Amino acid sequence: MFAFSIRQLGMAVGLVLAGVTVYTSLFGIFDPGYQRPLTFAACIVAAVCVKPLVSIYPLPQRGARFLLWVLDALLVAMILLAIQRFVSYADGMQNMLVDYSRLDQLIALGGLIALIELTRREFGLGLSLFAAVTLVYCLFGEMLPGGLRHAGFSLDQVMQGMWYGFTGVFGTPVAVMIELLFIYIIFGVILEATGAGPALVRMAIRVTGWLPGGPAHAAILASMLFGTMSGSVAANVAGTGAFTIPMIKRRGFSPAFAGAVEAAASTGGQVIPPVMGAAAFMMAQLTGTPYLLICVAALLPAFFYVAALFCAVFYEARRQGIKPTPADELPVLTRQDWVLSLMFVAPVITVIGVLASGRSPAMAGVWAVIVAVVFGFLNPEIRRRPQEVIRALSRGGISGSRIMIAVGAIGVVIAGMDLTGLGLSFAQSVAALGEQSLFISLLLTALGCLILGMGMPTLPAYLIIVLVMGPALASFDVPIVAAHLFVLYFGVLSAVTPPVAIAAFAAAPLAEANPVKVSLVSMRLTMVGFVVPFLFVFNPSLLLLGDHFEWGALIWGVARIILVIWALTTAFAGYGAIKLGTVARAFRFAIAALLVAKGTSFEVVGFVLAIATLGASYLQPLKRRWTGAPLSQSSSE
Repeated sequence: MFAFSIRQLGMAVGLVLAGVTVYTSLFGIFDPGYQRPLTFAACIVAAVCVKPLVSIYPLPQRGARFLLWVLDALLVAMILLAIQRFVSYADGMQNMLVDYSRLDQLIALGGLIALIELTRREFGLGLSLFAAVTLVYCLFGEMLPGGLRHAGFSLDQVMQGMWYGFTGVFGTPVAVMIELLFIYIIFGVILEATGAGPALVRMAIRVTGWLPGGPAHAAILASMLFGTMSGSVAANVAGTGAFTIPMIKRRGFSPAFAGAVEAAASTGGQVIPPVMGAAAFMMAQLTGTPYLLICVAALLPAFFYVAALFCAVFYEARRQGIKPTPADELPVLTRQDWVLSLMFVAPVITVIGVLASGRSPAMAGVWAVIVAVVFGFLNPEIRRRPQEVIRALSRGGISGSRIMIAVGAIGVVIAGMDLTGLGLSFAQSVAALGEQSLFISLLLTALGCLILGMGMPTLPAYLIIVLVMGPALASFDVPIVAAHLFVLYFGVLSAVTPPVAIAAFAAAPLAEANPVKVSLVSMRLTMVGFVVPFLFVFNPSLLLLGDHFEWGALIWGVARIILVIWALTTAFAGYGAIKLGTVARAFRFAIAALLVAKGTSFEVVGFVLAIATLGASYLQPLKRRWTGAPLSQSSSE
């Protein structure tokens, strides 16, 4: 009973946060010195009440459960006390006329430690360990040997940078979260709660039923559409995977492949405009680029990702001899299906329309929420239980609260890197390498993105990568939008990259498969996604940006990527027009490597070999059909 009451308190706070978010999106933030810390405090309370330790560790002993509640109360009290001290000094901070006592410094340190622990509980070791190491490095880094040593900072200096002021926990990331991104998190939750999912899945099955991988292709469409709204790969896998993964298995695909398709599709949804898991709005803010231009720039790379995933499923189905879904098994679309699809289509059109009219992204988010709620009543279930809308708003507030914890931890990292100059040192190192090879710089950046993004939803993953590695990105001689899209892609792809692979681990129980195997298959399916960012950095015309656009470069770039998709997907599947042997698969991998060698004569060689191989692979079975010779496995081409 006590746990239920605490959870209800958390849901109530979530509802209040949703209301405050709508108000802020309409009228703006009322006072940064108060709204940022108070909103943060409400997020901490909501997140802990809804997910207390006893729900994570359901111990049978009454005394043990009591200790878990005490620990929760202690963590919340530490943060709330530190926030109280922040608010009490808010006016003085703006004038830089504050002298913090030793007690104030220790209270702030306690708040930071509690925040890092809550980050660990919500998102695992990745971000929390990074934040903890940053804090320890700031406090004790002067004791380290060699180039790692810094000049040394007092506890007062560290706490002023990380807690007291607007450069750390309550800095720009929290401000952008409150003013812009929170409303889109609420929007995604409402969209999911109104129940457009089953109708979209039925429509996707009907559209893709003629393909050999019918249900798998339907999963790609449905998961990507919902993924772009949710902003959380794991949540999207859990939501749509319950429908799609059993369908894929029933058509004859292996459990690991079924889980991998869902993981790869949900991951891809995060890079599909117009919403891109709310990262599009953050990117527009950070780059100073109009939102609609961000959508245009993301269009072709997203198309290539989707096309590659479709091709991978198609060739896998052909290799296994899986036939298209029989016509009599395809769902018959009813008027109700078309009506319910409006619950998804109308809000998306609203976002684009409001932004095209020149209004702010926050205003577009408010109208999207309103339209999603109104059209949600097309669902009979919502009409029977309208209170579900209120619950959805509350869940939206809770989802935003969890993200806010991560954003607060990101503030710790940013403040620490600014204080010690570590971020600048990293940028200088990457820039020095970039003078010798842009490719090596990009490769190191990609690895950093995969590490920093592990285990986190799209928005905080993109945010920490950009803010930590921002100076390094600025050193690249590439368009800023291309650099930001590059890190977004690799931050998102961390969801399928071992050892964390959060999307694969979310899909594995639904598929009843080994999560490591699901992760490895997911990486194979998304391999083109790892390649495309390098291609659009070296050829910015693929982003359709005016200052860097050339028709010749665009046509050449598109042709190369299409052939890369063909070469990689057929090589991994072991099937093209016919089954491929080991030599033929290795040859196609080599072709793909040659095609991505931008700026060298190798790409031309790769192009010629790809065209020749593509022509030969389809002429061979055609010739055999004409002559009546049997189709046999090819060992080379």
